[in-house]
Amino acid sequence: MATLSIKSLFQLYLLCSLPPPPPVERCMSVMQSGTQMVKLKSGAKGLVRLFYLDEHRTCIRWRPSRKSEKAKIIIDSIYKVTEGRQSEIFHRHAEGNFDPSCCFTIYHGNHMESLDLITSNPEEARTWITGLKYLMAGISDEDSLAKRQRTHDQYPFRKLDSADKNGDGLLNIEEIHQLMHKLNVSLPRRKVRQMFQEADTDENQGTLTFEEFSVFYKMMSLRRDLYLLLLSYSDKKDHLTVEEFAQFLKVEQKMSNVTTEYCLDIIRKFEVSEENKTKNVLGIEGFTNFMRSPACDVFNPLHSEVNQDMDQPLCNYYIASSHNTYLTGDQLLSQSKVEMYARVLQDGCRCLEVDCWDGPDGEPVVHHGYTLTSKILFKDVVEAINKNAFVKNEFPIILSIENHCSIQQQKKIAQYLKEIFSDKLDLTSVSAGDSKQLPSPQSLKGKILVKGKKLPYSLGADAEEGEVSDEDSADEIEDDCKLKVSYSNGTTEHQMESFIRKKLESLLKESQIRDKEDPDSFTVRALLKATHEGLNVNFKQNSDVKDTGKKSHSRLMSNFGKHKVSREKKNLPLLPLFSRLGRRRKTMKLCRDLSDLVVYTNSVAAQDIVDDGSVGNVLSFSESRAHQVVQQKAEQFMLYNQKQLTRIYPSAYRIDSSNFNPLAYWNVGCQLVALNYQSDGRVMQFEPSQDCILMYCLHPLGTFNPYSTDPLPAFPKKQLLLKIISGQQLPKPPDSVLGDRGEIIDPFVEVEIIGLPVDCCKDQTRVVDDNGFNPVWEETLTFNIHMPEIALVRFLVWDHDPIGRDFVGQRTVAFSSLMPGYRHVYLEGLTEASIFVHVTINEIFGKVRGIFPSFPANYIRKRSIGERILRRTASAPAKGRKKSKMGFQEVTELKESVSEATNLKEKEEILRRTSRSLQARPISMPVDKYHLVGLPSPDQEAPPVADTTKTENTSGKFLL
Repeated sequence: MATLSIKSLFQLYLLCSLPPPPPVERCMSVMQSGTQMVKLKSGAKGLVRLFYLDEHRTCIRWRPSRKSEKAKIIIDSIYKVTEGRQSEIFHRHAEGNFDPSCCFTIYHGNHMESLDLITSNPEEARTWITGLKYLMAGISDEDSLAKRQRTHDQYPFRKLDSADKNGDGLLNIEEIHQLMHKLNVSLPRRKVRQMFQEADTDENQGTLTFEEFSVFYKMMSLRRDLYLLLLSYSDKKDHLTVEEFAQFLKVEQKMSNVTTEYCLDIIRKFEVSEENKTKNVLGIEGFTNFMRSPACDVFNPLHSEVNQDMDQPLCNYYIASSHNTYLTGDQLLSQSKVEMYARVLQDGCRCLEVDCWDGPDGEPVVHHGYTLTSKILFKDVVEAINKNAFVKNEFPIILSIENHCSIQQQKKIAQYLKEIFSDKLDLTSVSAGDSKQLPSPQSLKGKILVKGKKLPYSLGADAEEGEVSDEDSADEIEDDCKLKVSYSNGTTEHQMESFIRKKLESLLKESQIRDKEDPDSFTVRALLKATHEGLNVNFKQNSDVKDTGKKSHSRLMSNFGKHKVSREKKNLPLLPLFSRLGRRRKTMKLCRDLSDLVVYTNSVAAQDIVDDGSVGNVLSFSESRAHQVVQQKAEQFMLYNQKQLTRIYPSAYRIDSSNFNPLAYWNVGCQLVALNYQSDGRVMQFEPSQDCILMYCLHPLGTFNPYSTDPLPAFPKKQLLLKIISGQQLPKPPDSVLGDRGEIIDPFVEVEIIGLPVDCCKDQTRVVDDNGFNPVWEETLTFNIHMPEIALVRFLVWDHDPIGRDFVGQRTVAFSSLMPGYRHVYLEGLTEASIFVHVTINEIFGKVRGIFPSFPANYIRKRSIGERILRRTASAPAKGRKKSKMGFQEVTELKESVSEATNLKEKEEILRRTSRSLQARPISMPVDKYHLVGLPSPDQEAPPVADTTKTENTSGKFLL
């Protein structure tokens, strides 16, 4: 029989001595009544506030607060609750005499924000911790249908709560009018008053209770589009019989094996009326509930689970990868947090980055070197990864160790990895199969691969350390960007840090005032230039120190501000597919203990590659170097990526943690395209983390020219017909200056195809005036796709404005995951907001004619101002707008193309091409006639189709 240690016995004694947690319902009651607690803030005294759980148990609120209605935390957004004084803010207040049993922290939101609270006694803290964990557990146990239904049921509660200004639980007619404006509904006041009076049925006339408001909300929310759809299959009745419903599922939703029992089960689950349930018919409310459910989502629910071959070599998969995983924000100033590792793992990321540096007391730390980012302990990072590694799925994790440590602390790193990960690092049982190929994700289930440097085989096995190349991504920040601090004349590090932080924070805020969806409207180069110039001017104007002091300050930032364009544009070929770089090699010392942990993922520099048939190398590039390789050697790069892994990471100049366009690298088979998970925005919306919990995505094999106008001539193309029917509960733009008080939005829908350059294009509907609640478009957009395996379909909703457009929301789905028929596209991160579409996918053969403009492969036509400013056409048919041939590529702009042209003839050719564009298919023109449109006339000089290599296999799936 095993014996317990003294430490274990003591822990058991403490556990037994703790009082049992309070009953859950008593917790709910106490939380809803409210508890006075101290809200701890960074660098300030705590604030006493009354915290309470709202009536419907959907969010935590507090008062008083200047944020008023926004002073809340949605329960769904809570990531975890920790007991005691564990958070960073509690550590900063180490001098505070707080009882740990009265302290707890709520982590919430995408950036792991913390709410640090102190109660007056341990019992109150225990009540809140128990209650919150109960609510979180209920949410985590929900299936997608239950969660969708819960959020739908809670929606009227939340709206009534926000509109009830005096808090009496009743809404009068004026509060209803204000709520309609918030909901983006523009109805005549007479119509609103009529619905109000119909719903106001109790003795207390002139106000609506929650039950009456629910009736009012249902009247307002009646879906005309769904009602007409029901009538078309019900022979003009207000309900569908089992037979009629089965016919709808077969014909429209393309479902096979539809049985009577299946239809009856849907009626039992979704029908509201008991009378209809008794008669086995589906009324309009039940039909609406069904059409809103995950069963009619645009995303294939089967693709939320493993649905592809996982037994191929590791290099055959796109692997979700993060860059500087520990950062919560920008690359220079933000906090490093252990919790970020847990968050990105929860998001499905499988390749994590850990930048290791020497720390105090012999303990290695993690942070972004030569910057002002905070430091966290390496040991804490490894423990967090170990705890969260395989919660979402069992497929392997690649741990990218960026090693900047001394030999002594390298040994500490190896020690922690072995002690904490234990058998997760043991790869002796892994079946590699063919020795000339990497093992599969299936064979590596539950394993952690350490990506790092490995000592050369030429060193004897008894050598405890040796020198290795330091030319790959281990030092991602260029010398130009390093903050190399030197102080003089009394300037302290604290003063300098304070000044830099304020200046850069100001510049970063300015950079965010831009169209976040337009990659050409802002460049990191411009921000760096502004930063450098602004800091130098500030030093000259405000520093009263001697000239030597000024020079010292200038040295601090001069390197940081320089952006050597020549380095970005320089030709950087590699060997064997690239030639040797003409610069001096950098080396570093590596210990044997850390080297031995690297199996299958050996970090190598470009000039270290030798084509000896070995596998297990990971070649790393910055985005600018990788771009050169893609442009010059795309097909050779593909061949390399069929055997080895390649990692692409963002430029050091992306100090705001913006992301580059990953498509160019996915298109040539690069597996580890590292993105800044801490940043929201366009790129992360089509990173494989939205609908698919599987983060190893099989990519097509074989070689072809991704920039060809017909990369796979022998294979059929896909035609996507998208009928954009209507929108539901579209909110005002998140960055609206006036918030809910702003104008009712004028929405339109844009659909973008993202994939091979020849497939990248976008088209849009007309604008509907003054209606974000239930706008109707009824327009069909047509796209032809050469390689559907790697194509994404992005649905965007915009608010039209006379001087531009404002982003409302989006949803990105892999083409292979689209479901046919009538589907709802729920916008990412928005409650209830959706667009209703009909999806048809056809197969077409031969060269697609008359669809794509004959631009050079690397050219992107920029949308003119006239095209951006749409005429409001709520009732008019769609005009012959131009389809933009401009996927998301950041590498070329028109003026750069012109300026870089070597002669006048080239410049004229580029300018001439910009004036040539293609008209979108008019809504009235049948698709079959549209496909008969001839080739461009001879004077358009379409470029010849590039030669392509026969594709070996294009049956793989790309499940983003």
